[in-house]
Amino acid sequence: MGRRLVLQIKEISKQYDTGGFVQQALDHVSLNLRDSEFVAILGPSGSGKTTLLNIVGGLDRYDSGDLVINGTSTKQYKDRDWDSYRNHTIGFVFQSYNLIGHQTILSNVELALTISGVSRAQRREKAREALVKVGLGDHINKKPNQLSGGQMQRVAIARALVNDPDIVLADEPTGALDSDTSVQIMDLLRDVAKDRLVVMVTHNPELAREYATRVVSLRDGTIRDDTDPYEVDETAHAPAVHRNLGRASMSFATSLALSFNNLRTKKARTFLTSFAGSIGIIGIALIMSVSNGVNTYIANIQRDTMTAYPLTIDQQAWDLSKMIESGQRNAEDQAKTSNKRHAIYPDTSSIKRASGLTSSIATNNLTAFKRYLDNPKSEVRQYIGKAGVQYSYDARFSVFSHDPTGALVNADGVSVGDSGTSVANKIAGMNGAQTGDFSAMQSTQMATLTGKSQGNTSPEAFHEIMAGKGSETVSKVITDNYRVVHGTWAKNRNQVVLVLDGNNAIPLTTLYELGMLPASDYTAMMAEVNAGKAVDPKIGKIDYAKAMDQPLKLLPASHEYVKGDDGRFRYVGDDASEISKLMDDAVPLQIVGVIKPVDGAKATPLQAGVGYTAALTNYLIDQANDSPVVTAQKADEAHNILNGLTFNPADDAAKAADAKAYVASLGVSQKADMAKSQMAQADANQNGGAASQGATGQQGATTPGASTMEPGALAQQNAEQGAAGNGAAALGEMSEQQLAERYDAYIATAPQADLVGLYSKIVPTSSYQDNLSTFGVLSRDAPSSIKIYADSFEAKNGISDSIDHYNAKAAKDDKITYTDYVGLMMNSVTTIINVITYVLIAFVGVSLVVSSIMIGIITYISVLERTKEIGILRAMGASKRNVSQVFNAETGIIGLLAGILGVGITLILIVPGNAILHHAMGTDQVNAALPLSAGVILVVLSIVLTLIGGLIPSRKAAKQDPATALRTE
Repeated sequence: MGRRLVLQIKEISKQYDTGGFVQQALDHVSLNLRDSEFVAILGPSGSGKTTLLNIVGGLDRYDSGDLVINGTSTKQYKDRDWDSYRNHTIGFVFQSYNLIGHQTILSNVELALTISGVSRAQRREKAREALVKVGLGDHINKKPNQLSGGQMQRVAIARALVNDPDIVLADEPTGALDSDTSVQIMDLLRDVAKDRLVVMVTHNPELAREYATRVVSLRDGTIRDDTDPYEVDETAHAPAVHRNLGRASMSFATSLALSFNNLRTKKARTFLTSFAGSIGIIGIALIMSVSNGVNTYIANIQRDTMTAYPLTIDQQAWDLSKMIESGQRNAEDQAKTSNKRHAIYPDTSSIKRASGLTSSIATNNLTAFKRYLDNPKSEVRQYIGKAGVQYSYDARFSVFSHDPTGALVNADGVSVGDSGTSVANKIAGMNGAQTGDFSAMQSTQMATLTGKSQGNTSPEAFHEIMAGKGSETVSKVITDNYRVVHGTWAKNRNQVVLVLDGNNAIPLTTLYELGMLPASDYTAMMAEVNAGKAVDPKIGKIDYAKAMDQPLKLLPASHEYVKGDDGRFRYVGDDASEISKLMDDAVPLQIVGVIKPVDGAKATPLQAGVGYTAALTNYLIDQANDSPVVTAQKADEAHNILNGLTFNPADDAAKAADAKAYVASLGVSQKADMAKSQMAQADANQNGGAASQGATGQQGATTPGASTMEPGALAQQNAEQGAAGNGAAALGEMSEQQLAERYDAYIATAPQADLVGLYSKIVPTSSYQDNLSTFGVLSRDAPSSIKIYADSFEAKNGISDSIDHYNAKAAKDDKITYTDYVGLMMNSVTTIINVITYVLIAFVGVSLVVSSIMIGIITYISVLERTKEIGILRAMGASKRNVSQVFNAETGIIGLLAGILGVGITLILIVPGNAILHHAMGTDQVNAALPLSAGVILVVLSIVLTLIGGLIPSRKAAKQDPATALRTE
């Protein structure tokens, strides 16, 4: 084969230090070996012959000297260099065969090629050829324990030759064989030595002299005899240098195969080991299953709670922090002064509380905040739940119908003109508080304090149905909590549904307002209520079909203003005859369904009454913008189209002119009442303020502010006509027409100062924007209320934090104020949930630690059992990393089996476990379940844990001394 091997052993020494006792194994041994010779090393036990063989094979390290192979010095060799050297240059044949028992003889022979990185097909072919050469071609699939001693040694020789090494090292190859088999093995080795160097250590001098071409005798670590010494001419060779003799590597697949085959031969122990490892996984899986069930239950409660109580932000809202600070400050002030006072002091606490309430009302810029919410890049978007964000608008409209007698009725007060004043409205206004709607209660409280209602300006019984995402007319929040008992859901702007409560009931006043019952009965009933009589209405049920047949007509707020001959618009919503004229152009509403809350509904945002779609709100927005009254007002932003007055008079002259214009627009009766009121006040002033104000209040009731008008000029005018000192009596003798003429005369000659004073007291003032709002003009960019839905308390807290971050960056007027009612209620619940979670995590942590320790112990036992296999792998060139990889693969397989076993057993245990859980908790709403993703994670976790647990044992295996490992039984 053209080999030119020269192996030089130069002055090699080796000592063993065993507990303070130093033994000289080799003492400056020098020996040159040729290519293609059969060298037998003889010597008694302890002479150093095996140590010399191990040093030549790279299994042991020399202390001094050098081992030179074809001019390559090994002085600077590191572990990886020795691994490559053994794999590519050396083939070992051992006395005890050192075959891996759980592999076939074919796999045993392949192993050296596998470590060299040879492909599967090539190494199979070469391994078969090697076995055929040693006469075992028919036994390739047998395990070592199925062969005789001679056959096993032939396998060892085939393994030594399969990688075509330059040197074959045989350590007592016939020591465990009988004479006949020994001869066969020696013949085989002699044939091997024909084309490579064979070095054999033996105790048998007869065999050595018969078969070896050269015999070297060793005693006490030194060479005593050499039958064919070989001297190398150093001057003819270049100095020895360091170089690598090849590459050795073992694929992860090979590591898996070795480990799997080992585990397969020990099925019972592998199963028990995997089961032991799975105990921790079972514990974790059961905890995760129960935790998942509890978390699912909690998540459902959270979602239901957050659906019932979304985070609501209104145009006007309480600043709760200011209220709390004000209360704390008042309490601190009282505490500081309580023991220092020795006289009578006024108690100002009630005034301070009232001031604290009114000063705590904040106005929110919802236009800017809506832009923030609609921005997909906003921080808050990640926390918004499935129900999304709902924008509400104060759509202004009236609904009319005819009762069974044909009388026209108004859905906001039954009788036309009663809107906002009827007992029905007062009763209906309580609905928000009864249903627990914090936003409705807040609006009611706000209106009480400020006199400006921000609630729904549609009829009290009408409520917009929450829309879903995209084109969904009805949100899943509604469909999940309400069911249709008759008909269908409303789908467009002309369709509405009747909303019943859980008892299939609807407020009696709503039935009157919708015209389903006679208005005359309502009037009679309210008269008895106002008279203090006990009323117990006996009204029977109304069929679904009959209720759905009730026709309704809707008038947008802007359509309730009619243009007069003078070019000004006037409100006709309280005039039954005018409303009757407008009915033909009103929007027809059809009741298409009857709905009620489902049993056990978690959220009931709709009050009993009538529900309409967001499509109607959008229609009303468009109608208002296109209406004549709005068009006219937008065409003249300086003047009020209802009375012709200037919105913001520039000076006193303009105010005086507006005062004259306003009085001129009044009717005869109103002017007469104003005249009487003014003179009554003048008499009261002349009599020292003793005159009664009762009659004045009654007479002036028809004209806002009439009782506070300037009396001076009119009193002077009456005095000049003989009515001084008794002005009211004199005026009382005049007719309304005379009084009105007298008042017109007074206004015509009144000084500018009096007219300016009159303007500030009697002229109704409003702004351009106030008028547009009254006419129903809305902007889709300016909602009146925003409801933000979350699916969990954590998400709700995230929304709150996002709003805080928004406020930190927003201008002062754009900061958002709101009250987190759910946060106030549920903080303790969140704390309990967190504690439960931490306890479960602690249990899981203990299980993980126990599993890791258990796997580590099991892997360590496996390392002890397979010490010889480690030595075999190292002898064939496997690196420390390769050995560690083999054991890591084994622990990984055990971890995989343990994980699969643990998940499987858990799934079986969950069935009776849920029955126990239901019985213990008294509910079937909590169901332990192991999610698929959790199962996969647990299997992966099991593998990772076993790998971690096996790290120390596998590293210990990698650090095993190859020569020592091979001697282990």
